[in-house]
Amino acid sequence: MENCCMTYHCPAARNLAMGRWECPVPASPACNANCIGCISFQPEDETIVSTQDRLTFKPTPEEITEFTVPHLETAPFPIISFGQGCEGEPLLMWEVIRDSIIEIRKHTKKGSININTNGSKPDAVKALCEAGLNSMRVSTNSARESVYNPYYRPNNYTFSDLIESLKIVRGFGGWTSINYFVFPGMTDSVEEYEALRKLIRETDLCMIQWRNFNIDPDWYLGKIGVTETGDFLGVKQMMELIREEFPSLKFGYFNPSIERIRGDFEHDFAH
Repeated sequence: MENCCMTYHCPAARNLAMGRWECPVPASPACNANCIGCISFQPEDETIVSTQDRLTFKPTPEEITEFTVPHLETAPFPIISFGQGCEGEPLLMWEVIRDSIIEIRKHTKKGSININTNGSKPDAVKALCEAGLNSMRVSTNSARESVYNPYYRPNNYTFSDLIESLKIVRGFGGWTSINYFVFPGMTDSVEEYEALRKLIRETDLCMIQWRNFNIDPDWYLGKIGVTETGDFLGVKQMMELIREEFPSLKFGYFNPSIERIRGDFEHDFAH
């Protein structure tokens, strides 16, 4: 707790310590992507360093249940979230997560169970939805495969898998978000705007979490091999156009609690 709250300043760890909102549940030391900007693992020969160390063990469903149930029972607007910055890809540990969800729901029906993921394993997502997953956030730097692949460098999955995963969660009536890494000049390009519109329509997306892509622009563009980004709209205008076309799509920065998912968007987070 001291390391996560005081050294890493992790907002989710602080939530757990203070008994509020979204509680982190890292579960996977392994990953099936090699994101060039990974915040928990960087090759030794890379010029940048990761901001925290990655989880080194695989927790059991019992260990997960032990601290998540009290949080769901007592915290205001409680959520537990698999898939944290200090781990790999949680879907690689989907059996553990499935068993945890089943066990947690034996003890409490309160709160929301969320997964932050790359969406790479649609079959695993389906199994989690059947177990009781409430929401999923899929991270992406782009709605275009041509921009996604050189950044994520996926192993044994494709961009179409994450689209399928979003569709599956919606099919179960769950809440879907994308964790959308905003990079002005690329995110707001005309080509990206058109691709994002297609993604929203195709997946019946619930929410975009517009995330500042905290990365060195020259280093990033060099790494993914982009030299020309084409015409762009401006981020503000792009957001306005998306909001106009998709009035029910929510904009935000955090995973909503089950209360908010059910329509209570007016509540002040401070209460």
